[in-house]
Amino acid sequence: MYTSTMSQSYRPFPPAMESGYSEDADSDIESESDRYTDMSLDAFAPSEASSKTSIDASMRSQSPAPSVFSATSSLRAQAYRQEYGRGLNNYSEVYRLPADDEELTRLDRQHDIFCKAIGKFPPPMPEIMADDGFEVKAVLDLGCGSGSWIMDIAREFPTSIAVAVDLVPMQSTSMPPNCRSEVDDINLGLEHFYGDFNVVHVQLISSGIRDYQGLINHIAHVLRPGGLIDITEFPFHFTGIDKKPICPPAGTFEPPWTPLWMSYANRAVRQRGGDADASLHMHQWVCDHPAFEDPVYREFWIPLSPWLKGNDPNSLWWNDIGTTMRDDVKIGRPLLLGSGLSEDFVDRLESNAVAELDEAITPVYVCIQNVYARKKH
Repeated sequence: MYTSTMSQSYRPFPPAMESGYSEDADSDIESESDRYTDMSLDAFAPSEASSKTSIDASMRSQSPAPSVFSATSSLRAQAYRQEYGRGLNNYSEVYRLPADDEELTRLDRQHDIFCKAIGKFPPPMPEIMADDGFEVKAVLDLGCGSGSWIMDIAREFPTSIAVAVDLVPMQSTSMPPNCRSEVDDINLGLEHFYGDFNVVHVQLISSGIRDYQGLINHIAHVLRPGGLIDITEFPFHFTGIDKKPICPPAGTFEPPWTPLWMSYANRAVRQRGGDADASLHMHQWVCDHPAFEDPVYREFWIPLSPWLKGNDPNSLWWNDIGTTMRDDVKIGRPLLLGSGLSEDFVDRLESNAVAELDEAITPVYVCIQNVYARKKH
């Protein structure tokens, strides 16, 4: 029997978290690669089934600390391909947003924003991750991006095991010793992780997931009893100041430009097989799953540009976030061009949306939705 579900809408003012991304030259990394890649620490070694759903077993790190040394020039060439002027992952035809250095830097900034606006993790996490002398606590980050979140968690809980999974390898040269990076397409399944983790974190990956409800079911199996599922997504539409969706019909080419840009991104995600509606259903999916209890739903309305009027602390705080959020429009070019839209059309659409956000006159929100719950004992 589920306990009553809480719905919360927060406007927190926590101190900003800072994280940075840096990368040494490939030549420095590659010279050390062979020496570290074959090392293994028993406490962190993948389970025997870990290659079952791996794109390429050679892409998986064998120990947490040396995984950065696997980011050689040959590995990078294998993991990426150039498309429409950006570096994209070379393994999934569903997820078609960039995965290059420019994108990783943007994701670092996004991590800072989310720490400020929603918090780094749900309230139950410190209790779940506390060292109880019974087991080594373990955290799994699915679709880790730049790795800012999982590395923060590894540092905050240094006795834990932190595992990051993405379509491209993490490349940080400051990876904590209890953290490792694995390359996988999670659409292929998570059976190799079943029963291994106390926390599973997912954030903004629905555009690359074919079956999000199925992913939630996998997470239920990955978690240990009492473990925490923490998923954050957004609906593929923007809203006005009234918080109502702005969904221009197909064929429209008129302002507001930013919601129009998102409407084309929405269609492109669906065309690729991604789950553009996952955020609208994930709360119900978690509530309906027999493995979970105490589900909590939260939503956070974040401005896409610094359009709020006034010099009060609240407006200034959100406008600072909006200033960073408006960069997100620039990542959709490969997705839109790959959907069959002409380069001229995409150029004009993107230019108009960027100009609209830079003017910071039109009120536009994105609703970030978060669901967390515990796995039953």
